[in-house]
Amino acid sequence: MTVDIDDYPLLAQADLPQQLRQIPQDKLPKLCHELRDFLLNSVSQSSGHFASGLGTVELTVALHYVYNTPFDRLIWDVGHQAYPHKILTGRRHRMNTIRQKDGLHPFPYREESEYDTLSVGHSSTSISAALGMALAAQAEQSGRRVVAVIGDGAITAGMAFEALNHAGETKPDMLVILNDNDMSISENVGALNKYFARILSGNFYTNLREGGKKILSGVPPLHELASKAEEHFKGMVTPGTFFEELGFNYIGPIDGHDVLSLTDTIRNMRGMKGPQLLHVVTKKGKGYHPAEQDPIGYHAVSKFDPSSSSLPAKAAGRPSFSNVFGRWICDMAEQDERLHAITPAMREGSDLVEFSRRFPHRYYDVAIAEQHAVTLAAGLAIEGLKPVVAIYSTFLQRAYDQLIHDVALQNLNVLFAIDRAGVVGQDGPTHQGAFDISFMRCIPNLVLMAPADEDECRQMLYTGYQHPGPAAVRYPRGSGSGVVPSDTMQALSIGKGCKLRQGSKVAILAFGPLLHECKAVAETLNATLVNMRFIKPLDQALIAELAAEHELLVTLEDGAVQGGAGSAVAEVLLQLPQRCRLLTLGLPDQFIKHGSQQEIYAELGLDQAGILHKIRQHLG
Repeated sequence: MTVDIDDYPLLAQADLPQQLRQIPQDKLPKLCHELRDFLLNSVSQSSGHFASGLGTVELTVALHYVYNTPFDRLIWDVGHQAYPHKILTGRRHRMNTIRQKDGLHPFPYREESEYDTLSVGHSSTSISAALGMALAAQAEQSGRRVVAVIGDGAITAGMAFEALNHAGETKPDMLVILNDNDMSISENVGALNKYFARILSGNFYTNLREGGKKILSGVPPLHELASKAEEHFKGMVTPGTFFEELGFNYIGPIDGHDVLSLTDTIRNMRGMKGPQLLHVVTKKGKGYHPAEQDPIGYHAVSKFDPSSSSLPAKAAGRPSFSNVFGRWICDMAEQDERLHAITPAMREGSDLVEFSRRFPHRYYDVAIAEQHAVTLAAGLAIEGLKPVVAIYSTFLQRAYDQLIHDVALQNLNVLFAIDRAGVVGQDGPTHQGAFDISFMRCIPNLVLMAPADEDECRQMLYTGYQHPGPAAVRYPRGSGSGVVPSDTMQALSIGKGCKLRQGSKVAILAFGPLLHECKAVAETLNATLVNMRFIKPLDQALIAELAAEHELLVTLEDGAVQGGAGSAVAEVLLQLPQRCRLLTLGLPDQFIKHGSQQEIYAELGLDQAGILHKIRQHLG
């Protein structure tokens, strides 16, 4: 079902930014109202990211109104907030397909539109990419302008500060917009800030500043005095001293929902030389009261009724693997005061809400700073504490050096609870947990486990916690097979697999939750079925036994085949005197696009029917 564009007469005239720029500026508030209403009715019917986009409606309109996109480059950090951008860049008629298989990508995506200048999904990359584009424009003397929009959460990552530092040194013409949606502006301060924003971005102040610097450049004492006077003048009304010290001209904070003032300020800033930073204050969920009151709950939504004051209650079902972790870590913390939990801004997603409430002095949310999270854990472990790092598979990629250098090299007692391993689904290639097996199994000292069900997840977390060195448990998004976790916790024998069924000719070695897709396959083929449990160390004795008894070994994993668990089994087979055929099944050597988990597994032949077909095909 699509939203009828005839209900939005002004928005209907702005299918592309070129059309948007033909609309009189005084009509922009009305356009923003229609755009926000269109977004509400669209996402409520299709599901998707919601609250962030509501907060950037005016900013999106102002940027496309002032800048000559796509010639001018507009880079959105992360991309949760880019739905209004998609609507205004020729994709509104497909908004009902967003995050669905073969539909619109959930984030800005270069293959989808020339207006998406950087494919994103992870945070804090926008300023670096914008700086590269700005330096290229400077070298080509193309006159192209570049804008990066980054949130107050994303700017906490070290990469953002590295880019700011470099931009302040190289000084290209570029604009960084800090979208601050974690604070409000009182009316009196807002009016004053609006006034000074116009002054600081206007020709009078710019010419006065630049002209004064030129005139006084030959008189060092007076030039220094003028610079200090400018700094003090701006310091009276802005909090931007930090950005000024990095070499940016700071303007703001201004009201990000006053589209007319915002447009005027951005137009003034477009012509300014050097790196500029505009501090814009917005509100997540703006214009839809339930989302304003609960921006976390409305961050990403399923289908809902906009007339209701709340989202539909989730149907009761099996606990997710995240829930299993959340319960385990609270139980473990009650037993061991040394346990400390760390997360890089994933409290809700990793199910650490209850832990953060019950054990606040042993809980650290380090913001979007994965590298810091891992080395913080190293420091805690060095001092005899037992840190648990709760992190998504795709985000652990960003802390790979710290994992190797600061934890594994020193053989420190750190447990990594790796959520969203394997196929994640609708968020697409930036969020699929495809690579953690491949990049972790080559690291010395590290124990790597993959539970097949919920109870095994609990026991593996306990096993990893008790292990005197680095350990990781990787588990998928969503629920498992419905095995109820035991209240008791018992450590598993490290490096030992478990034979579940004895067959002949074919042995299926399953690593993780895809084990359950194999049970019927094993029955049909009269195959041996093994729950391998450990990716590192591998149960080499069991592999040797299976190779001696079977004609074909089949490995199955919900990770990349390249360098994955199947590759590890192949390395073992090469050392054996007897030869046994091997079929490795897992994620292919490509980035996995968005769709539901079930759709993706079926498309890749990793569901029950696909596994059976591939084995039979291999057997001939």
